[in-house]
Amino acid sequence: MKRREIIKGLTMLPLSGSILGSIYPFKSTKALALPGNPLPATQNLFEELGIQPLINARGTMTYLSGSLMLPEVVEAIGSTSRDFANLNEVQDKVGEKIAAMLDCEAAMVTAGAASALSVGTAAAITGKDPEKIKMIPQYPGPQREVIIQKSHRYSFDHAVRLTGIKLVEVVGNNEMEKAINERTVMALFFNAAFDWFGIPDSINHEDFIAIAKKHKVPTFIDAAADITPASNLFRFQKMGFDMITFSGGKMLRAPQSTGLLLGRKDLIEAAKLNFDPYECPIGRPMKINKEEIFGMYVALKSFLKRDHEKEWQNWLNQIGEISGAVEALPSVKTKTVIPTGESNNFPGLSITWDQSKIKATPSQIAELLGKGTPRIEIGQSKDSLEVAVVTLKEDQVPIVAQKIKEILQKQI
Repeated sequence: MKRREIIKGLTMLPLSGSILGSIYPFKSTKALALPGNPLPATQNLFEELGIQPLINARGTMTYLSGSLMLPEVVEAIGSTSRDFANLNEVQDKVGEKIAAMLDCEAAMVTAGAASALSVGTAAAITGKDPEKIKMIPQYPGPQREVIIQKSHRYSFDHAVRLTGIKLVEVVGNNEMEKAINERTVMALFFNAAFDWFGIPDSINHEDFIAIAKKHKVPTFIDAAADITPASNLFRFQKMGFDMITFSGGKMLRAPQSTGLLLGRKDLIEAAKLNFDPYECPIGRPMKINKEEIFGMYVALKSFLKRDHEKEWQNWLNQIGEISGAVEALPSVKTKTVIPTGESNNFPGLSITWDQSKIKATPSQIAELLGKGTPRIEIGQSKDSLEVAVVTLKEDQVPIVAQKIKEILQKQI
């Protein structure tokens, strides 16, 4: 590909999610054009590559692209893509602003929350020692250990094990006390463990922190999908966790490839040294560009200013619109579901029906929606369809309502 073609491709950013696959250029497209490189009026990369955009009624799932970036985030990416900058300076300055906004000691933007788990763990092992940073994951001497509750073992703890540590599983306060030794470098708390597995925490947040602090062991809480309610941005640091991570590509509506790592200043500074743009640390493959860092900054500013009560009510109104449409069918019932756990705290809609009257299972209906036009991705359980409205655009709500109704009606 010629350099001219590459630059032309980078100066436009498509926004996914349109049911017609239409592409919306930046408001400031003229400013993004370089001399001798006029911008095309429009370009539809979905169409060019044969990719069918979809309506996401399933939620902020990574495989569905997380969430759609806010318009101001897209604009931030475009406006900062025209000039070079020192990445360390960008990370430091943005981190200072984020720390001030969140009233914490320090913060940094990572390549997703999983990346934060890796570089945060590395920081707990190495501190700022450049020789130690070079050694991970083949750190000399006895294998370092990270304490974790047995019920908190989950797929993303691989990002922690990537540093070469051994996870030590514990159940209850006494086991945690006994498990801490000279090899212990950190204690990891998975905030959504109960939501995921239905097993109550054997050690609550407060006791977990207290035991770790007693032994001077840093604590890290993975709260990636737990940014709602907005008070969670402040809650875990007030509890006393030394490091906290949140995903950028979910309810923050930052770039999907971003995450936040915040907490104790010495650990965050060490995490930076274990991260891009430095050439040898474990975090180098988790490269992040300046545009993503600026995008996260703008997304967080927007999130903190947002009227969350109004947003919540809008979601409830959208649920009501879909409910009203589908309940016109015989035996169809709906229920607004409001989570009470730690993770993904936003309202959703559950749809059930008498399968002797509407002769299809939820999984069959979900499959038909996924193969239809427009293509609609939706959640399902054994007995119900599960609709996430938080990832729907306003004009998609009536479309989802009508399509669900149409497909259910055909099964009568």
